[in-house]
Amino acid sequence: MSPLLERYAVMVAVALLATGTVAGLIPSTSDTTRHRIATGALAGVVAALGIAIAGRWLRESQGPFLTMYDVLLSNTFSLGLVFIVATGVSEVLRPTSRIVLPLLFGMGVWLTMVPAEAVPLPATFDNPWLWVHVLSGKVFLGLCLVCAAAAVMQLASPGDASEDGNATLWSMYFIAFMAHTVMLVAGAAWAHTAWGRFWSWDGLEVSTLLTWLLIGGTLHARVTFRTMQERVALGLVVGSFVLAFLTFFGLPFLSIGPHKGFV
Repeated sequence: MSPLLERYAVMVAVALLATGTVAGLIPSTSDTTRHRIATGALAGVVAALGIAIAGRWLRESQGPFLTMYDVLLSNTFSLGLVFIVATGVSEVLRPTSRIVLPLLFGMGVWLTMVPAEAVPLPATFDNPWLWVHVLSGKVFLGLCLVCAAAAVMQLASPGDASEDGNATLWSMYFIAFMAHTVMLVAGAAWAHTAWGRFWSWDGLEVSTLLTWLLIGGTLHARVTFRTMQERVALGLVVGSFVLAFLTFFGLPFLSIGPHKGFV
């Protein structure tokens, strides 16, 4: 696929995200109709970005791991895919599309504004642990996004929260924590193979560890301290996603360590 066709595929995805976002903001739209539009739009987004990723991969002979363009492209794809799967498994999560789609639309617009030129992949990236690290990270971020969106909706309308919805939120949050744990372990194994050390305390690694501690601490506190206010716990869920988002899309390009620019 040529760079021009890849750009067209990205623009189609952004247009679909805009359509789904606008549809979710129309007050008269029923929940069923809103979900169908959101799912249809995201299915188109996943298809368009999947084609763009495959075309870019074949053209450049490397995966979308390195630049901000690569990271935005692959994560917009994976976040949309995880959301489709999560809402297919649990109907109570479907209203979160009103929060998820605007965020993905913002990421799509951001994607169109960053340079799309590829950077040669370092030899250190040729490692099977990298795949475990990256894939588990994408599962984690996708589930964390869905949980944070559900938490925001519960905080905004506490009387509308159902027992099933609350149980689903915390179950997925635990799965997100497990995926994050796999990401940390695989990242350490990859680092040892690539650089001869498991941990180097660069900014990205520290932020990732803080995110893991925040999620694990939230889960532990909710079970241990029965009197913990639900709004506090939900606020921590939202906070963990904000920290994770900054870790994925901000710190890698500020760190002075080996993670700088994801290299």
